[in-house]
Amino acid sequence: MLEAVRKRLRALVKLIDKQKRRPIYTDFEDQMGSEAAVDLPGFAAPDSFERFRAKARAFLRAHENHIAIHKLRMNKALTAADLAELERMLAESGVGGIREIDRAKEESRGLGLFVRSLVGLDREAAKEALAGFLSGKTLGANQIEFVNLIVDHLTEHGVMDAALLYESPFTDLTPRGPDGIFTSSQVDELVAVLEQVKAAAIAA
Repeated sequence: MLEAVRKRLRALVKLIDKQKRRPIYTDFEDQMGSEAAVDLPGFAAPDSFERFRAKARAFLRAHENHIAIHKLRMNKALTAADLAELERMLAESGVGGIREIDRAKEESRGLGLFVRSLVGLDREAAKEALAGFLSGKTLGANQIEFVNLIVDHLTEHGVMDAALLYESPFTDLTPRGPDGIFTSSQVDELVAVLEQVKAAAIAA
């Protein structure tokens, strides 16, 4: 509508008398109507917990050298004292309150797993976790690529559910997931490795 008005006015501009005219001043008072919320598709604001996750990720990655966080990144077993220290750090940092921390523990099945999901696993630690699986095996190109995808996921996300082995990008490489390129016993070995990595983030 505004574009149509602009075009019509442009056609009338040439008819304006070019002689000087005295300026005309107006004094209108703006009147505000009632407010109304407008939902913009694709611009939904993150909820408070997502903001907490983002702030916690930034805080934890800025403190990767802390002993408890370092243990998580290097796939070393946590103690109850480590978990208590992580909770204290998050609470005192101001990134979230007790409610957000409790929700993080509940949804991630433990604070250690929550923190690991934010800081990821050191790439060399991820490779080391899979070294036992690789030892003594002569793997083909697809099998090696499959293992590298696992390393990539662990490096980024810190932990991995075995069910993800049957989803993209793994099924992009082999439609049947690990069953298509590994023996049944080898698949069991891979699942055991993933469980061991997860267990290291849970205090005994």
